Amino acid sequence: MNLILPVLVALPLLAAVPAYTISKKKWSWGIILMIAVTLAELILAGSLFLTSQQAKFSLQGIIGLTFNLTGDGFRTLYALVAIFMWLMTSLFSIQYMKHGHAQGRYCLFTLLTLGATLGVFLSDDLVTAFLFFEILSFTSYCWVIHEETPEAMRAGQTYLSIAILGGMSMLMGLMMLHVKIGTLHFSELAEAMRKVDRTSLYLPGTLILAGFGAKAGMFPLHVWLPKSHPVAPAPASALLSGILTKVGIFGILVISTRLFFDDLLWGNLLLGVGLINMMLGALLALFSVDLKRTLACSSMSQIGFILFGIGMQSLLGEHNALAAQGTVLHMLNHSLIKLVLFMAAGVFYLNVHALNLNDIRGYGRKRPGLMLIFLTGAASISGVPFFSGYASKTLLHESIIEYIAHLKLSGHSALWYQGAEWLFVITGGLTLCYMIKLFVVLFIEKHPSRQDEFDKMASSMSPLSLAALGGSALVLFLLGLRPQGFLTGLANRSLPFLLAHKPAHEVYYLALVNLVGAGKSILLGVILYFTMVRLWLMGKDAHGVSLYLNRWPVWLDLEDKIYRPLVKALIKLGFLVFTPFDKLMDKVLIPSLFNVFTFLSRLLEGIMDKVLIPSLFNVFTFLSRLLEGIVDGFSFILLRTVLKRKYESDWQVPSGNRLTYFLGHSADILTSGLRRLFGMRPKEPQYYVFMYAAIWTSAQDNVRRLLHTLSFDLILFCLVLVALLAFLLIK
Repeated sequence: MNLILPVLVALPLLAAVPAYTISKKKWSWGIILMIAVTLAELILAGSLFLTSQQAKFSLQGIIGLTFNLTGDGFRTLYALVAIFMWLMTSLFSIQYMKHGHAQGRYCLFTLLTLGATLGVFLSDDLVTAFLFFEILSFTSYCWVIHEETPEAMRAGQTYLSIAILGGMSMLMGLMMLHVKIGTLHFSELAEAMRKVDRTSLYLPGTLILAGFGAKAGMFPLHVWLPKSHPVAPAPASALLSGILTKVGIFGILVISTRLFFDDLLWGNLLLGVGLINMMLGALLALFSVDLKRTLACSSMSQIGFILFGIGMQSLLGEHNALAAQGTVLHMLNHSLIKLVLFMAAGVFYLNVHALNLNDIRGYGRKRPGLMLIFLTGAASISGVPFFSGYASKTLLHESIIEYIAHLKLSGHSALWYQGAEWLFVITGGLTLCYMIKLFVVLFIEKHPSRQDEFDKMASSMSPLSLAALGGSALVLFLLGLRPQGFLTGLANRSLPFLLAHKPAHEVYYLALVNLVGAGKSILLGVILYFTMVRLWLMGKDAHGVSLYLNRWPVWLDLEDKIYRPLVKALIKLGFLVFTPFDKLMDKVLIPSLFNVFTFLSRLLEGIMDKVLIPSLFNVFTFLSRLLEGIVDGFSFILLRTVLKRKYESDWQVPSGNRLTYFLGHSADILTSGLRRLFGMRPKEPQYYVFMYAAIWTSAQDNVRRLLHTLSFDLILFCLVLVALLAFLLIK
């Protein structure tokens, strides 16, 4: 079982290039390979999940790092959800990408993103999670810019900028955290943080939160989400919304449960950010007149519900079971809901080639299958009873009710949390309101000029697309039928990862108090639709035809009105501040430094040539001669004492060799004859024989002594060196 983990991560990564290559021959082959890979992945992940075993895998020595993967209840569950979503979108992609472009590139980056996503969900330390997190940031960027339109390129620029800033923030936070607690392994974080002051972890924790929150679409780093999802292909939008946002949530869950368990400040921070996400996302969705933008803003709102649940986990501490269950189930529900809704939006775009509500209104009137699929997703996300979203929202609502009761019992004020609970209910009403708006536009109202054309169009979905959308909607519907059974079981298997225990009592989802809470949101949603939408967000054109209007103030666009101008202002400020320094460097400082270093180098060169090198030459010459004299003197003493020959005490001239004897004997005969001729006294017998023998012996002694002196060694070394240099020069 342990080897399943690396296979799950590596298989899509290895299949990406082959999928791209075969798509060049026939575009559908790449998608078929993608389907085959995801199907194999689904079988592997399903077997791991069904056996309920915890698998572990560690790989060391990769660029000096260790990759740690673990499959437990929560991580295996979300790996399974991710693979299921990839399989469904791959089936839908055959129809959606049929008339598109760059299908091979789409297959390549879809498989790469799958591998990286599974790497994050199965990671067991923050370093492994960070590396795969950064990989998927760049691979998913190619989804955003896939259509290569100006809007797509601009949205991709925003997406990549936020991803890079978030990644740098996370990396800084991870380094600070490792210095403070000495580990980044999930299983060691909770124990390690008890040894340090928790307040010292707020800064690294906030930096890591910003990194993961950027991917999750957390306010104020959410600006990429409403603009990236609408421009990406519909299958990619489903994955961006349903899964990639959960990658960010995964990281937030890790640091919240390990580092800030039972922390009031951290819990309030996430609760506050969650409320902003909930309300702002719901309002943006309500005002939007673009189908995919509405769904994208809805994702931002639902991420707020999940952040709300994580904040409640920190606030409730050991009593966080309901909040933990609600968080996991809403993550699961939102993933499946956006899978259904974005693929349904893709069906509208494929057939009408538009996403504006005024252009696509009425297309679904005579398409009951598409209507049921969309209705399942819409009712689930709105928290309507008997649909899966109702169960998770009920648990989240119960968690804040529980915390309010706890505060009242302990004598503390609960006013802020009572206000948060009302915002929770109001946001639920806004969610239902904009989903009613979409349902009425798409399936109830008629198009003012094209309705007959829409009704006569052929089937909107191919069999594979119908299987993908219908199967996803069926899973979503079945999960909501018995929330106390299957859904609760999935949530309980995920609790150990969240360091939470099972609740002390079961939640009765259909209890009157829970139905009343859901009823408040439903009633509010209906009222808002007939007042706000029908009376204010609709108008009429010059011909009296009703239109949906986007009345969202332009000046409230954070990206265009704050972030981009702020970046431009910072760039201008940088030019303003650093241009004088640049001029100063070019005109004054660099030339001055050049002149100074030139003068110093020449001065040093003169000192070396005139003083230092000659002095060093003289010193080394003296030392070498002194050493030579010492060695020669020592050698002479040895020759005269220890190594002195015995025959030197009684001097006798040796007979020499045949040459000295011949020369000496000839010289003796010649000189003897000459002396007798001129009447001179002859020399001693064999005078020259002895003299030449003595010269030969003396020469032999001198040569022998020379061979044992340092001078000879040095001379020989120099000769060899000169010969070597000559050889090199010749070569």
